[in-house]
Amino acid sequence: MIKAPYSITLNSPHETAEFAARLGADAGPGDILLLEGAIGSGKTHFARSLIQSLMDVPEDVPSPTFTLVQAYDTQVGEIWHCDLYRLSTVDEIEELGLIDAFDHAICLVEWPDKLGPLKPKTALTLSFQTDPDSMDTRHLTVSWCDPKWALRLENAA
Repeated sequence: MIKAPYSITLNSPHETAEFAARLGADAGPGDILLLEGAIGSGKTHFARSLIQSLMDVPEDVPSPTFTLVQAYDTQVGEIWHCDLYRLSTVDEIEELGLIDAFDHAICLVEWPDKLGPLKPKTALTLSFQTDPDSMDTRHLTVSWCDPKWALRLENAA
């Protein structure tokens, strides 16, 4: 059984997309994935790949940097892709309706540090880091408290 924290090296954007799709295969309403990392570290690529893997017909999945939230209807339910980078207070997060979405949607949240005390304890945290020697390689550290994630990561590994 995989134990937290779990580390994986993804050697290409293709490997990142495949890992996202495998993790998404077990996703369902109420699942929250918190995506951490610097700008350009692969958060949006991972989110886009997971979302597209759950669509009947894959479509364009733009970054929610300016819209803050993009919602998608998929075969497993609604997915919320959120980018909290531009938010400055917890009140703004509550106004988005994100806290309610945590209960009924799959939520992919970029810049989760902005959640502050609203960060769900049941979330899976994925921390992306670029490799200084390779533009395509990402080092991913995954952590969690909810035991459901260990089995899901075992299936996705």
